[in-house]
Amino acid sequence: MPSSDFTSVCDRHLARVYGYFAYALSSRADAEDLTQQTFERAMRAWARYDSARAGVSTWLLAIARNLLIDHLRASRARIPAIGDVALEAMPAAPDRHSLGLDPELELALGQLSPRERELIALRFGGDLTSGEIAGLTGLSAANVHQILSRALRRMRSAMNPQPVGAAR
Repeated sequence: MPSSDFTSVCDRHLARVYGYFAYALSSRADAEDLTQQTFERAMRAWARYDSARAGVSTWLLAIARNLLIDHLRASRARIPAIGDVALEAMPAAPDRHSLGLDPELELALGQLSPRERELIALRFGGDLTSGEIAGLTGLSAANVHQILSRALRRMRSAMNPQPVGAAR
């Protein structure tokens, strides 16, 4: 495929890939670096891209997800493990440099489990459907929908806490 096609793919999907990392991580620098690495890896593999197997956005987000997993493995290797720490453990506290997300949203994301945060990142940062997320993660579409629903409720509660004694 011509490189001009790849350039237009980059232009169309840059925000989606960065959005995925912005939702999944708490470091702007890491999100920017991983976004760049995603497009570098995609450029090297562009000749092998098969539109019959996946849409471009799903393909790019599969590359991004693999880079995120590698990044988290490397981060975990630098931090002494205590007990059984999940491979997908996300950083808990946002750094000082905003990711471009609302600060209240960043805090709510920080309260999610790693799996919930990843699915939220794929759905809202990566703009994938539940079916596309299911295909990428190996979960059923119903399970993806349930996890997303539960995570959104938790985020809503974190962003709009009920005063003590208030009616629900």
